[in-house]
Amino acid sequence: MITTAGALPVYAVVPFVAMLLAIAICPLWVPRWWESNRNKMVVSAALGLPILVLYMIRRPGALGAMAEEYVSFMVLLAGLYVIAGGILLRGDLQATPRTNTAFLALGSVLASLVGTTGASMLLIRPLLQTNRERTHVRHTVIFFIFLVSNIGGMLTPLGDPPLFLGHLQGVPFTWTFRLWPHWALQVVVLLALYFVWDTRQYTREPIAALRRDRTEIEPLRLRGALNVLWLGLVVLAVAFLREPWREAGIVVLAAVSLWRTPRAVRRANGFTAYPIVEVAVLFFGIFLTMIPALELLRQRGGELGVREPAQFFWASGILSSFLDNAPTYLVFLALGQGLGLGREVVDVPHAILAAISVGAVSMGANSYIGNAPNFMVKSIAEEQGVQMPSFFGYMLYSGAVLIPLFVIVTVVFFR
Repeated sequence: MITTAGALPVYAVVPFVAMLLAIAICPLWVPRWWESNRNKMVVSAALGLPILVLYMIRRPGALGAMAEEYVSFMVLLAGLYVIAGGILLRGDLQATPRTNTAFLALGSVLASLVGTTGASMLLIRPLLQTNRERTHVRHTVIFFIFLVSNIGGMLTPLGDPPLFLGHLQGVPFTWTFRLWPHWALQVVVLLALYFVWDTRQYTREPIAALRRDRTEIEPLRLRGALNVLWLGLVVLAVAFLREPWREAGIVVLAAVSLWRTPRAVRRANGFTAYPIVEVAVLFFGIFLTMIPALELLRQRGGELGVREPAQFFWASGILSSFLDNAPTYLVFLALGQGLGLGREVVDVPHAILAAISVGAVSMGANSYIGNAPNFMVKSIAEEQGVQMPSFFGYMLYSGAVLIPLFVIVTVVFFR
């Protein structure tokens, strides 16, 4: 299939395509079997094994680099998940469109401060608790993924892994602040659309559900507040430490959070290991099988003819919807450096760097696997009884809502 000297054939991406199809089809075809994380691990291992063997022979260094990235990726996600899971924002507000929109707006800001994973884990449970009396909740979780788990994390390198990798490659920490117009346009449009959508759904709620929602109101109360400190220290570790000290620090902070947080807080939060284990086993298969896809992109990316900002925006964004957006960002950063001629930030023109950054972050919302928090939010919502759409069902929502928005972003910023 692959020789040690030859270029990679296109069919080397078959295991990766099969992995994507398994994630899309198995929940519909064998739903009970697919619920088991052990079975997900079997699929990931079976599809990843050919890549593992081939790259042990062909280029072991690529496996080592991907393993390091996977470990860093999972340590950060697991650390944020554990610590945020110890913060109990208890209460039950009236689940009006205004309240839900305020939740999404708050999360869109927090995502750039504590990362999309941190903000998602901090807010998804209180949002679901607030909406537990309502019968129409699916659209709220979907817009939460759009805004809090993806687009909201655009303003700082802490917000999303691609921007953090860009910072490590030499992009100044404050450079991402200049993306605030791109962030603001998308956030405002999505919040307005959500408010209209939720207002319509609110009028369709049964009278009994609305009556119960009004009578079961509880003021918001915060427990496990010490975890806010640990969350802040994780942010500092990501900002100022390098591996392996960064990962070691996150592990220690997560362990301290588990030790110091009363178990009753996590029980009340509905905290379980299932969502993070699901992400770990699925992304194990994704990280392993996507190695040939990324190598092909590096080898033949120049054949894509990508030279203009709009082309970088759509190319990096579409690939980030299905590949991990962090290495995809780095590949297009390298392509952009070839156009920079040493004149701009890390030798990439500002317009192209902005297009790559906005595309990688925003279009991670196009699918469940575009960004790790997407799957975590989906899993938590399903644990709470919300019937989330299938893989392709979710993409119908993202295609109908986000693609027109991205066309507007292209016209306004990248034409």
